[in-house]
Amino acid sequence: MAIRSVSPIVPAHKSEMQPGSRLRCARERLGLTYRDVERASYELACSRGRPEFIVHLSRLADIENRDVTPSLYKLYALAVIFHLDPREVCQWYDVPFEDHFSDRTQVAAPNTHLAAAPASMRLPIRFDPAFDPGRTEFLTRMVERWGDIEGTLFNQPSRHLYGYIGTNDRRMDPLLRPGSLVLIDPKMQKVQNSGWNNENERPIYFIEVREGFRCCWCRCEGGTLSLIPHPLSSCAPEVLKYPADAEVVGQVVGVAMRLGPQ
Repeated sequence: MAIRSVSPIVPAHKSEMQPGSRLRCARERLGLTYRDVERASYELACSRGRPEFIVHLSRLADIENRDVTPSLYKLYALAVIFHLDPREVCQWYDVPFEDHFSDRTQVAAPNTHLAAAPASMRLPIRFDPAFDPGRTEFLTRMVERWGDIEGTLFNQPSRHLYGYIGTNDRRMDPLLRPGSLVLIDPKMQKVQNSGWNNENERPIYFIEVREGFRCCWCRCEGGTLSLIPHPLSSCAPEVLKYPADAEVVGQVVGVAMRLGPQ
């Protein structure tokens, strides 16, 4: 009698598992039953004052066994109950929250506005031994290893804010082109009326006005705030009552700007 060899059953790799199966594995790893999850979700809903956090038995069964996509509230509740990072669970459902900052740069907006900070920053960890910081270099070739520094590693969020220069905003063009991302220090709100030698040294401020935001040079005197555009931009200056009609969000201390076509 011929003996036929049978290949062993190998479980699918974690990356190949469906989101519902991953959630089921996380629940079983903690030794939680459906009743435990439902009870915990009730407690979360009570503490947060939102019944949307409740995960009923039938809904949990659909999520785990039929790969029904949970609502935002239920996804958060399951992440809390299963001791998971909500952002990682979102990635299981192909929602890459970690990439929101880089993806956002592909979506142009006509108006200047404040923007959310990146969840992580990609920084060079090790440079080529021949790297000379005093010399202009092609950085891509000089970095041996890059690494991601996540914002969650810090006990407190960065004190800096991020701003976006709208595609219709040419007040500081060509110094700041439309579509640029600017780094704002909210602790530097006092407008300097003098003290610079050229336009590159002159402070640029991010201003909130009644109808939106401005990013430009400023002059403050006599209860008024003058918003001064770059002379090559062909935009007209604005004079607003200060602080009644304008608020200085902070000074621009950094910029990421595309030089090619938008």
